[in-house]
Amino acid sequence: MLERRGWLDDVATSTIRWQSHLVNDANILESSDVYELLSDIANQVVLAEPVVLDANDNEVKNHAALKVLRNPNGYLTGSEFARLQCNLLLLQGDAYPIYVNGQLHLLGDVYTELDDRLTEHYRVGATEIPGAAIRHIKNVGTGYDEGVGLLELGRNTLDGVMNAEQALNEKYKKGGLLAFLLRLDSVITPSNKNQKTLIDAIKKQLDGVSTSGETKIVPLGKGYSIETLESPVEDDKILSYLNVYKPDLGKYLGINVGTYQKLMETDVEKAMMYLHNKVVRPYLKNLAEHYTRLFFDDASGLRLEWRINILDFVPYSVKTTIAYNQVRTAMLMPDDARVMLGHKPAGTKESQQLYISKDLVPLDQIGDVAAAQAKGGDKDDNQSQGSQNLSNQPLQ
Repeated sequence: MLERRGWLDDVATSTIRWQSHLVNDANILESSDVYELLSDIANQVVLAEPVVLDANDNEVKNHAALKVLRNPNGYLTGSEFARLQCNLLLLQGDAYPIYVNGQLHLLGDVYTELDDRLTEHYRVGATEIPGAAIRHIKNVGTGYDEGVGLLELGRNTLDGVMNAEQALNEKYKKGGLLAFLLRLDSVITPSNKNQKTLIDAIKKQLDGVSTSGETKIVPLGKGYSIETLESPVEDDKILSYLNVYKPDLGKYLGINVGTYQKLMETDVEKAMMYLHNKVVRPYLKNLAEHYTRLFFDDASGLRLEWRINILDFVPYSVKTTIAYNQVRTAMLMPDDARVMLGHKPAGTKESQQLYISKDLVPLDQIGDVAAAQAKGGDKDDNQSQGSQNLSNQPLQ
C-alpha cells in the first residue's frame, strides 16, 4: 500500500478538486427537458435527510457521519454535494465518493479493476486509492464493473435532439434571417474602387441594423438591390421530431415524461410520488448501502438511511387536509400536526393526546364512553347522542 501522505497529496491536488466538478459533456444540460428532469430528481434528493440507525433501528443523534454529510468539504455544501453526486450518477452512470481526513470528495477519471480475489482496486493515473476510503456507486445496467447513464444510453437521441434545438435557436437568434444578398447588375470588379466603396458602405449600413425597432434607410444606386436569404430550417418538421424524441430522454432516467407531465398538471402530490418511487427511492437505497460501508464496519451494527418527507412537495392546502384527517383518525396528535404545518407545538395536555372519530374523543376516555354506552338508557340526551356517533366508529 502506498504511504498515506503520498496518495492523499496526489488526489487532493488536482483530481478531486477540479476534474470532478463538471460532467464530461456539460452540453447535455443545455437541453431544457433533460435539465428539468435532473432538477426535479435532484431537488428530492437534496431534501432527503440522512439518519444513522443502530442494530435495533434506533436513531443515533448527532453522529459524526451526519456532520460530514451536511458539511462534506471546504468547497461544496451538503446540498451542492448531494446534487452533484446525483447528476453524475444519472448522467455518467458512476460516482466515486472518497472519505479522506474527515472530508468527502467526488473523484473523476477513476480506473477500476478486480483482482484474482475479486477485490476492487481504484487508480487515478498511477496513484492507487485504498479501497476502504472510496466507494464505486453504480447505476447498474448489465455489467458488474461499471454503471450506465443517460450520456451513454441516450447518446444518439441526445445528439439528434440537441442538434435540432440548436438549429432552431440559431435560426431565431437572427430573426429567421440567414443573410442579406446584394445583387448588382454589373460584374463585381475588385479593381473598381467606386464599386468597392459603395459595397462597403451598404455592408456597413446593414451591419448597423439593430433589433430596437429603428428604421434603417439604405440608399442604393441604379442596378443595386438587397434581398434576404432566409434560414432553410423547417420549424414544423423539427418541432415534430422534438415532440417525439425529447420525451424519450426521460425513459433513460426511468421516467415516462408524458405520464409525469400529466400528473404535474392535475395532481402535484401524485407526480412527486411517481418520481419518488420510480427514481429517487431506489437511488437513496443504493446510496445508503454504499455510505454505510464507507463510514462503518460490520461490527459496529450502524447503518445510514436517507429519509424524505413527501409532504414537502404538496400544496399547503393539501397538507392541511392531511394533517386534519390524521388527527381525527388517531394517527397524529395535534402537536404533531402543528409541526407538520410549520408551527410550534402548543405543549398543552389536550394537544398531546390522540383523538378519534367525529367526536374527537381522547383515546384514554374511550373505555369510559364505551362503558356508558353499554349501560344504555335514554336519561341523558347528550350521552345518547354521543353513543349514536360512536356506534359508527370502531373502538378496538
